[in-house]
Amino acid sequence: MILIFIASVHFLFLAFLGMLSLVLLLIIIVLSYGFSQYTESVRIFKWSEIINKKILEIIVYDKEDLPSNDTFSAFSHDSSFRNLFLTKLINSERKFSGVAKDKIRDLFQEYKLENEAFKKLDKKNVYLVSGGIQELTAMNVKKAVPKISSFLTFPFAQVYQEAQYAMVYFKGFEGLFFLDTTTTKISEWQQLRLLLSISDIPENHYDDMERWLESTNDSVVIFTLRLLRKFQILSFYSVIDKLLDHPSVEVKIQVVQTLLSLENASTIQYLVEVYPTQEVEIQLEILKAMKISKDQCCISFLKKELWENPHIGIKVGAAEALFSLGHQEYLLEMVKDESLSEELIQIIKYALQEKVC
Repeated sequence: MILIFIASVHFLFLAFLGMLSLVLLLIIIVLSYGFSQYTESVRIFKWSEIINKKILEIIVYDKEDLPSNDTFSAFSHDSSFRNLFLTKLINSERKFSGVAKDKIRDLFQEYKLENEAFKKLDKKNVYLVSGGIQELTAMNVKKAVPKISSFLTFPFAQVYQEAQYAMVYFKGFEGLFFLDTTTTKISEWQQLRLLLSISDIPENHYDDMERWLESTNDSVVIFTLRLLRKFQILSFYSVIDKLLDHPSVEVKIQVVQTLLSLENASTIQYLVEVYPTQEVEIQLEILKAMKISKDQCCISFLKKELWENPHIGIKVGAAEALFSLGHQEYLLEMVKDESLSEELIQIIKYALQEKVC
């Protein structure tokens, strides 16, 4: 029994030592990791100061007056330092314009940082690839265009969206060639980026836009309509109005907005004619167009919708349009009519911007 007891105590002692050793090992690992992270953060902080000083000197001084910076030169060949330098340059490039932006790009070229950006394009990490495309685009590295174009069919949006933007940045309207083949949805934010990057549309590319208006990708059609609105290409009016037969509600909403933007004398009358065959969402958009247009030809139509259409949203839209078109007196007279339903009176008061009690 004594031997068994001694053996048990010995086993427990060894188990305790094992657990204690494991705890100590974990503590050492955590402390080592924490120390390495601290060391890394200190290094990045010091490097950031060196890089920021270099960028500031480049912006402030003329090239011949630049002070020597031996500290910067000592680190300029370190790959980690160069990647941080590249990140800082890109951030700075976004903040400046004119001469300062040119100086930042010259600094990028001087230290051949395009090599770091190109390396990212060969990585498997999506974040790194998209970052590399952004960097090469921001620094206007035109020789990167063929490589970047290969990412237009990349499976991840973060990458192919940057590639799309890069194509337009480098080539202008001609960079939109990917619209012929893209099957993915172009997000609202991406459409805005692309629209802001296009400064003109050559007339010899009008055929491209006609083709895009027939695309099976609804977002391509919507983007093209926005292009037509931005550049007020009136010659497309007769092509656009046919799109009110499009199966997509989102597309047809954009069609109504585009017709109003390119408005001619018959636009509102045309919208009145097609109104009955449209979905409620499109009818509401047409009412908004009438409200904005100031065209008095639709007054009888609006009154009819206000009185007879059972849809509350339509009634509100019709009342608001009548108000906007200057028919407040008509609406005020309706409010005084005691035979009207309480619902209709509230709708009219809402249009008149009165507080409903």
